[in-house]
Amino acid sequence: MKETIKTILYSWVEKRIPDVIPREISLETYLGMRPRKIVVITGFRRVGKTYLLFQLLNKLLSDKDKEQAVYINFDDERIPERTEFLTELLPTIKRTFSKAPELIFLDEVQNIPNWSRWLRRIYDNENLEIFITGSSSKVSSREIPTELRGRCLEVKVFPLSFGEFFRFKNTDIDLKVVRYSESERTKLTRMLDEYLRYGGMPEVVLATEDKKFEILQQYYGTVVRRDIIERFRVKNEEGLKAMVRLLLNSTQYSISRVYDTLKSLNYEIGKTTLLKYLNYVESSYFIHSLPIFSPKVKDQLQYARKVYFIDNGFINTLSTRFSKNIGRVYENIVAIELLRRYSKKDVELYYWKDRRGKEVDFVVKDGIKIRQLIQVCYDVEYYDTRKREINALLRASEELRCKSLLIITGDYEGTEEFRNKRINFIPLWKWLLRKEGK
Repeated sequence: MKETIKTILYSWVEKRIPDVIPREISLETYLGMRPRKIVVITGFRRVGKTYLLFQLLNKLLSDKDKEQAVYINFDDERIPERTEFLTELLPTIKRTFSKAPELIFLDEVQNIPNWSRWLRRIYDNENLEIFITGSSSKVSSREIPTELRGRCLEVKVFPLSFGEFFRFKNTDIDLKVVRYSESERTKLTRMLDEYLRYGGMPEVVLATEDKKFEILQQYYGTVVRRDIIERFRVKNEEGLKAMVRLLLNSTQYSISRVYDTLKSLNYEIGKTTLLKYLNYVESSYFIHSLPIFSPKVKDQLQYARKVYFIDNGFINTLSTRFSKNIGRVYENIVAIELLRRYSKKDVELYYWKDRRGKEVDFVVKDGIKIRQLIQVCYDVEYYDTRKREINALLRASEELRCKSLLIITGDYEGTEEFRNKRINFIPLWKWLLRKEGK
């Protein structure tokens, strides 16, 4: 075991840290925190968690050597999934290097048994700054083991925002001084079309067009196999895959509806097992689901939940029914952007629906106050659609006592007043480039 660890450490010393395109998130702000915390970087597989560590390491190693900042990737096939590896890790580092490390970066450490108990011991007994990553919610603030509660600070990472997408594409539009001229709007619209179609997974954005969907399909296969089937030891693999395909072709789900549909397709899965499978898929960050807004917990459990995928590329690659539905990809991208903007705040997201079927896409709840109501409507110029969206927004505004009303559109922009209530209209591309809450 010690020799394996030494081999891994020597590989680290010899490793060239790749150049990194900077993200809007910077881990540098988490260095030297008081009180000291374990920084936990969470998110879907391949969204760029490791490269955030590299971004920080590139800055640190300009004035530190690699013995002071050690990086270990637990996806390395040479590392056995045994607790003994962790037990021997720090003593072997100290014997191998001339100095004890100041920082340690642990990539996908949750793969090792008893990782959290070991981490608690290291945190309590060593003067180390610790950064860990995980593509499973078992390292998130929601599921973090008891022994680590109060000792961790979670940083959530999502696919590239639209602004980051511009940086990765190396466009000649300067977003800091953009004047939204006709030529700039044309370029922005073209960039948005690509962002909506292929999504914001960093590797996909940088890939040539003929490889983008192939990479997304590989990601899908990996997350279903490794992060769901293998991790949770799913026995009914075909049933789980059928459930995921059903979600990809749906905008909302309920356990009863999914159960009935799968049963009609001759998949024998009980409702309790279905609920477990849905939790497994959500724990991998592949989907996020929003409950209906209601003060009654019973309603939130009984009513259908709206389902959103971590990246639009998966919808366009894997869905059959909605591959050309611009409304769905618009709404999905708004959902992920809202989750990104409010990831550090005590903000909850819901959808709203009344007994007559009027529906509002997003209810932004900040503490006990409804902060904003948002509709997503690509073609707001169509009379019937416009009437439906506005009436639902006004009805929800009255019931929830919220004055901040927003409709995100394809290209229409303006402010209009209805029943003494002001509604702001903004194109999706412009909203995506604005800061939080605008």
